[in-house]
Amino acid sequence: MEPTPEQSPHHAYPDHWEADVVLRDGGTARIRPITTDDAERLVSFYEQVSDESKYYRFFAPYPRLSDRDVHRFTHHDYVDRVGLAVTIGGEFIGTVRFDRINDQGRPASAPADEAEVAFLVQDAHQGRGVASALLEHIAAVARERGIRRFAAEVLPANNKMIKVFRDAGYTQQRSFEDGSVHLTLDLEPTEKSLAVQRGREQRAEARSVQRLLAPGSVAVIGTGRTPGGVGRTVLRNLLAAGFTGRTYAVNRAFDEGLATLDGVPAHRSLGEIDERVDLAVIAVPAHRVPEAVADCGEHGVQGLVVLSAGYAERGSAGRELQRELVRQARSYGMRIIGPNAFGIINTAESVRLNASLAPESPARGRIGLFTQSGAIGIALLSGLHRRGAGLSSFISAGNRADVSGNDFLQYSFEDQDTDVALLYLESLGNPRKFTRLARRTAAVKPVVVVKGARHSGTNPPGHAVPVSRIPDATVSALMRQAGVIRVDTVTEMVDAGLLLAGQPLPAGPRVAILGNSESLGLLTYDACLAEGLRPRPPRDLTTAASPQDFRDALAEALADGTCDAVIVTAIPWVGENGEAETGDGEVLAAALRGAAAGGPAKPVAVVHVEIGGLAEALAAASSTAAPRTRPTTLAGRPAAAPGAPAGAAPPTATAPTEPGTEAPPETAGAAGTTEPAGTTEPAEPAETAGTAEPEAAGPPARPGRIPAYPAAERAVRAMAEAVKYAQWRRQAATPGKVPEFLDETTDEPGAAALIDTLLGTAPDPRGRPLTHDEARELLGRYGIPVRPTLPAPDPEAAVAAAARLGYPVALKTTAPHLRHRADLGGVRLDLTDEDALRRAYTEVTELLGKPAELLPVVQSMAPRGVDTVVRASIDAAAGAVLSFGLAGAPSELLGDTAHRLVPATDRDAAELIRSIKAAPVLFGWRGSAPVDTPALEELLLRLSRLVDDHPEVVSVALEPVVVAPQGLTVLGATVRLAPPPPRGDLGPRRLPNY
Repeated sequence: MEPTPEQSPHHAYPDHWEADVVLRDGGTARIRPITTDDAERLVSFYEQVSDESKYYRFFAPYPRLSDRDVHRFTHHDYVDRVGLAVTIGGEFIGTVRFDRINDQGRPASAPADEAEVAFLVQDAHQGRGVASALLEHIAAVARERGIRRFAAEVLPANNKMIKVFRDAGYTQQRSFEDGSVHLTLDLEPTEKSLAVQRGREQRAEARSVQRLLAPGSVAVIGTGRTPGGVGRTVLRNLLAAGFTGRTYAVNRAFDEGLATLDGVPAHRSLGEIDERVDLAVIAVPAHRVPEAVADCGEHGVQGLVVLSAGYAERGSAGRELQRELVRQARSYGMRIIGPNAFGIINTAESVRLNASLAPESPARGRIGLFTQSGAIGIALLSGLHRRGAGLSSFISAGNRADVSGNDFLQYSFEDQDTDVALLYLESLGNPRKFTRLARRTAAVKPVVVVKGARHSGTNPPGHAVPVSRIPDATVSALMRQAGVIRVDTVTEMVDAGLLLAGQPLPAGPRVAILGNSESLGLLTYDACLAEGLRPRPPRDLTTAASPQDFRDALAEALADGTCDAVIVTAIPWVGENGEAETGDGEVLAAALRGAAAGGPAKPVAVVHVEIGGLAEALAAASSTAAPRTRPTTLAGRPAAAPGAPAGAAPPTATAPTEPGTEAPPETAGAAGTTEPAGTTEPAEPAETAGTAEPEAAGPPARPGRIPAYPAAERAVRAMAEAVKYAQWRRQAATPGKVPEFLDETTDEPGAAALIDTLLGTAPDPRGRPLTHDEARELLGRYGIPVRPTLPAPDPEAAVAAAARLGYPVALKTTAPHLRHRADLGGVRLDLTDEDALRRAYTEVTELLGKPAELLPVVQSMAPRGVDTVVRASIDAAAGAVLSFGLAGAPSELLGDTAHRLVPATDRDAAELIRSIKAAPVLFGWRGSAPVDTPALEELLLRLSRLVDDHPEVVSVALEPVVVAPQGLTVLGATVRLAPPPPRGDLGPRRLPNY
């Protein structure tokens, strides 16, 4: 929507202020700047506002807007006067405006940095979080325009409006003047305001998914008149699952006399249905979808599942159709699963929804499943069904044009019917947000992810999202840091999901192995060692072992305090006639279940070879855990934490402290200003601050269904993932910290001023590399000294440089093709005098080329140690990443590099240097002296702090960093500055537009 020429010619319409947002009840709305074309919309909106709301807005009866008011409220310069509107279906439901003022409260222009702000929300939409969303967006606009404070005048009786400001988390001041409350709000984001914003985001997005998965009524649009076809299949599946709500068949081609189809009401359009439909499943050709979406929007449908294909998976034209589909649906306040989706399932007894193409609804269980592929979804549903596992919910998002894996994490975090979240992802639209949400969710329940399209460098067809250039190994490391269990295949995902959903978390890596096959026990033992577990020698019960022998041995192993988990191996019994007896699976399953139920809570897995009925009997033991009714602990049970003695008091499960895990309760409302204040929304019920741990989280208190595996390697891999996840959970309960010494020894203002000077007033968007001296100065501001180098364009200059630095020295070539390549002869070390230096200079130039090509430098020698490399870089999608490895072949050839997200804590830094495969070299490998790892950890923390404080520092490479037994030396540093990439995660809430 473009402004007319009447508006300021100096400031074009700011289309980047437009945003789709999810409101508190899960519906969507659009926020955009108000233009001169909005006069009629504004008048219509105001007429629908109650007299009480108008009184709160203007401090007096104000039944209608004058022409002057309308002109004022629709003409803005987008700098000193700004108005935003929230729209649904193109009509206003709320507005906000600010006017810049000076110290006397009169209209002003920059550099004045204060503004009056006023809100007005339509009564029918109060209580939906409209004002809260508007405050976030108008505050971001104000900061962009150089405004640092908002002022508002509020009637004392308008407590709800005052709470809107108070609960926003900004620093504020209040005073009582002339019969009204004067509020001043500092717009600088705080840790509290960011936490409030993320807490509201979590509740709203979770609610938006919950509305899709638990509708009261469903209409299948495109239901065929004859059996077969997509629409008719979905209708059949809805009915077969026993959906508890109302179901309707819709097809504009139905005969007028057709009243029912498959026993449900049949209609030609939604307008014929005499109630509001909550969910519409659209199964019509792509060219008819816009008509169906418009029909849904005009009749109050809350959400859509679009099964229709022919969108972004077909190329650029289809991608534009997909964008228009999303715009159209959101304009009516609806969210979309799809297009090209497979459907959704909710097995809750109160819902029983199967709005998918899956012919058989899965059993009820505790696993939530999200996939971006219909084919993979079919395979996962089939695999889980074969192994007796049940689901709580299932979403196959297809092209994921709207609802994504991030939304599913928001829902899974607080869903009391879900203990484990499984996700098959082919693209990450917002990796930074994904890691934040995954970390919070993983703190209370396991998150298992398979990432497809890992090495293609592009997104799969249909996924119109930004492409991240982060290597897959880095993505994997960042997921691990967030507590995500990343596996390579969907089979491994099912294996891990079954164990985590049915068994408690292990207290450690010690594994007992028992069974009736010595060979299978040895295979299991070897697999445990390969996965980093600590297995005890296998206990061979011999082939003559009976089910009772298995029970006794398992009970003994569970009672043993020196083991944390048990893997049982079983092969068929051999009868007296030499033939295998495979019919005792149910008897063995009963014996194992009995032992597991009677012993301490430890995970048990079974590896079996062709024992008929065993896997099925174990799966039938407890495919659906009983719903939990109170908060759970680190192991997901109201009992002792993993590793605690039996009978110990249950500790509180605590998520890692990070922005967004704590948020004060939000109360809705509109706010007013010294321009008479606005109306309010009804207050939101009090909530636990932020995103507190939900009930019903994590693996069960007691062993339920015991997972069975056809191969030792699969069982052990699943157990190893559970061990690593349990360890992460224990560590996440006491998060790391950034040492206070960094505050005392860093010069943040000085570094900021230097960066501004280096970038200049009109920086190149591509950025610029710093010279050696510039990099040294910037790094020095954060306590990172870089050993100086002096240019040596000729032998005389080299000798002069050595005299200045002091012998012994090193002679190095710095040409790009020779940098850090000592193996090519471009580095000469320990030159103790002038003769040695001149001789080395001659050898290097004769071997490799002229000095002008080699760019040689002289540097004083550093103490001997281990050469390492430390890097930090910023990816626009994932954020800043800190990396560490050993210099040379280990990191460059073998890819032995570890990664952590910035900002890094002391724990992150310690884990970073210990997580590379070559880490033993740093700790005294083969009798060498251990190096100063505390100094290395400090360096990592300082670099993390630099990049976190100054997003203009887009890449840093410290190479080599020589770590000695005492101290370290940074011998080389390259730094690149650029205008900082946008940080969408720090801005106001908005849905992505791809």
